[in-house]
Parts: sequence; structure tokens; C-alpha cells
Amino acid sequence: MLLSKPILLTLCLLPALLQAQEKKRSRDYGLRIGVMQPGTLNAITDVPGVKVGHTTLIKGDSVRTGVTAILPHGGNIFQEKVPAAVYTGNGFGKLAGSTQVNELGNLETPVVLTSTLSVATAMDALITYTLQQKGNENVMSVNAVAGETNDGYLNDIRGRHITRQDVLQALATAQGGVVAEGAVGAGTGTVCFGFKGGIGTASRRLPASLGGYTVGVLVQTNFGGNLQINGAPVGREMGTFSFSDRLLNNADGSCMIVVATNAPVDHRNLMRLAKRAMLGLGKTGGIASNGSGDYVVAFSTAAALRIPHSAAAPVISTPLLQNDETSPLFMAAIEATEEAIINSLFAARTITSRKGNTAQALPLNLVIPILRKYNSIQQ
Repeated sequence: MLLSKPILLTLCLLPALLQAQEKKRSRDYGLRIGVMQPGTLNAITDVPGVKVGHTTLIKGDSVRTGVTAILPHGGNIFQEKVPAAVYTGNGFGKLAGSTQVNELGNLETPVVLTSTLSVATAMDALITYTLQQKGNENVMSVNAVAGETNDGYLNDIRGRHITRQDVLQALATAQGGVVAEGAVGAGTGTVCFGFKGGIGTASRRLPASLGGYTVGVLVQTNFGGNLQINGAPVGREMGTFSFSDRLLNNADGSCMIVVATNAPVDHRNLMRLAKRAMLGLGKTGGIASNGSGDYVVAFSTAAALRIPHSAAAPVISTPLLQNDETSPLFMAAIEATEEAIINSLFAARTITSRKGNTAQALPLNLVIPILRKYNSIQQ
């Protein structure tokens, strides 16, 4: 019996599809990071209004890259800007638009994550996206926010294969709900702690007595150090930590962290919140090395805090969370960042690319026993 090409292609892809379906998140293995409860989806999209879109490019033997777009809300972000802040953990990176965010305290475009040499393309697409939105016909300045990590180990980065249309597709397909993790979007070609990294997400919801607010985090992981999972010294046990030998001595890379909350906090406290996300990175064993671009973009979706592009009055009066009430948000950001990074590793699959370069998926058959040994998972 001869098989048609569509059926044959489906059969060829079936192993990969099954592998993707079998992938579990860290909590499915009994991992419980921190003490706070996650949101319904344990994702950045638990924050009301936040949407995420991916474009994944896997072509031939050398293209392993993509785009991830994060939208603070579904409306016209330029006309309804959101409070925001950018914190630099280590500045070896190409995060476009950060100075205006911190100068004015707000975000006026979605946040796009991509490959290092495609930041300019992402900016161009964000500008196009903004200028084309209804109500922006007279706009003459756009502060496009685009971040990156370097996926050159697996991807033909010099080829700059990401197009403006790829970015626009990620923006157009952004939605709420479950967020794809691992080797997708901007995480397609990344490497983390010597294993395949990628996109990860997590959230924490405060109890009603503390305001009931949600903090969600999305990460693009591409960095090194000494992997720790919920306190267990996984890197040390496996002998795969950075500088453990001359063949594995490069901790450079980057980590982009996006933190969203619906708590009514402005630029000043969002900056404080962003700083705490770096503590979450540190708890995974990341060291923010010399060559690592580690940035946190934090924003609030609180409707009452949105900044109109054309204000009706010279004075804006907004309700703000008091400083004394921010500590639970800080803890939430730390826990969600830590778990998002671990989720990026658990979700990623092995990727092989040009010149035989391979990033192996985290070997869970070895990792889970280590976590049990150190009582880091619920039995």
C-alpha cells in the first residue's frame, strides 16, 4: 500500500508530536517551589488581560530561532500605556527602549523577545504594528521595547532569518490561556545551564487578605551557572556546572525576564519588584556572568493606572498600593521567576543544529532521583 505524502509526513512527525505531548511541567513531578499558591494556569497569562504569542522558526539544519510577544492588554497600548520599569541585572545585552521606559515610567508597546541580531527587525515590526493600529494615525514617535538572548550555538544567527512578518505574526496570534514553553518562540535556540533552555512561565496569586493580586513571570533562558532546583544541587551532583572542567567553562548567555501584575503599583515599586526577580534567577544557580544580558521588564495591568496618551486633564489621580503592602508581591516575583526558569528546562526538548551542535534536554531520568535524594519534590 502506497502512502500519500500528507499521511507519510504525519507519520514522520508523530514521534516528535508524541514527545511534545508527553512533556510535563515541573509541578507534575511533585516539585513545589516556594510557599505561595500559583494561579489557575501557573503562567503569566493568569494576570488578567496579558497575552502571549510565539513564532517558531525551524528550517533545514541551521535555523533554530523565533519570536515571543507579550501584550499587557488587548487594547491600544500606545493610547493606554501601562506603568512599567526595566531593571538591569547585568547589562551585556541589547534591550531596546529601556531608557524611555525608565524615564517616563511607562510602556507603550508590547514586549518582544527574539534573537540578538534580530532586535532591529523586532523594533521595526513593533513600530509598524503600532502605527497601523486604529487611533494612532498621527503618531510620530514609538518607543519599541525588544529584548534578546544569543541563540548562535544552535541557530545561524548571522543569517538573521527572522522577518518583520514573523514578529507581526507573534503579535497577531497572542492570546490568553496556556502558554507554550520550552523550545518555542524566542526560546527555540537557547541553552541554559548547559542543557536546552527556552521559554518558561509561572505565576503566584496572593491570598485575599493580602489583596488577592497576581504576579506572573515569563522567561527566555540562555545562561549558565550551577543548576539548583528547589534547593537541590543538581549541577554539582551531575558534574555539569560551569567551570567544572575545561570543556564546560562558559557561563555567558542571557536571561530576559518579564514580570506582570495586576496590583496597582507604579514605576517606582515596579522597579523594586523587578529587582526581586533577579533573586529568583539566583536561586536557580544563575550567576549573571560577565557576558550575560540579564534584564527584567515589569509592568502593571491595573486599569486605574493606565496612562492615556492624550490626557483630558493636567493632573492624574491614581490609587497606589502602599509600600508596606509590597512585600508579598516581592516574594511572588521571586518564586514565580525561579519556577518559570525551571519550567523552561523541563519543557525543552533536545535540539540539534549545524556543525553537529546539540543542546540536550534536561535528563529528567537523572534529575528526578537527585530531587528525591534532597527531598526537593513531594513523593
